[in-house]
Amino acid sequence: MDSLFAPEECCLALIDYQPQMLFAVQSHDRQTVINNVVGLAKAAKAFNVPTVLSTIGSKNFAGPVFSELQEVFPDHTAIDRTTMNAWEDQNFVDAIKATGRSRIIMAGLWTEICLLFPVLHALEEGFDVGFVADASGGESVEAHHLGCDRMVQAGAAPLTWVQIMAEWQRDWARKETAGLVREIAVHHVGAYGQGLYYAEAMFKSREGGARPSQHQTGSDGLAATQH
Repeated sequence: MDSLFAPEECCLALIDYQPQMLFAVQSHDRQTVINNVVGLAKAAKAFNVPTVLSTIGSKNFAGPVFSELQEVFPDHTAIDRTTMNAWEDQNFVDAIKATGRSRIIMAGLWTEICLLFPVLHALEEGFDVGFVADASGGESVEAHHLGCDRMVQAGAAPLTWVQIMAEWQRDWARKETAGLVREIAVHHVGAYGQGLYYAEAMFKSREGGARPSQHQTGSDGLAATQH
């Protein structure tokens, strides 16, 4: 198996991106967490990576999936749980296994509980697992770092969201996704994204090829025909 993740091998699990869970995050700027998980979700959609959304106590405690994230997957219904550990919810496990993918990319709130627990159990069941540290968050800096350390010690690969998007793309000559990656970068990768916009506006320079035509894309730069 390639040491780099390939999109056709992966599924993505996004766990507990809900207001009540975000309120307690102290390891990261919370707006940055929203930006990063939405960028990650758009990347998964661009590369047709099957994505599972899961929530905990959405009706009576933690609230719905972030609206910005739900908009990326308008047809997805999050799997709601009572368990802190998503891997102890059979509906969640069944949804992961139904993708047929052997490699799982996970991100969630909080790092040290609702992300850590399913990562450990997925590893025990033989999945190759990566976790997206900068799209996740813990209730303290220490909690986040210790959660990440424990996952790495167990064999999970630590990732950032831009890193995994680049692993899925790898080559700008892959024109079917290069333009989508560039659009995601423009909107979600801060100063680098502004640099891409500036280079095009000032010098007609475009990394990642031509912008997808208007009839092919939605307002977020993702192909409107993708689901």
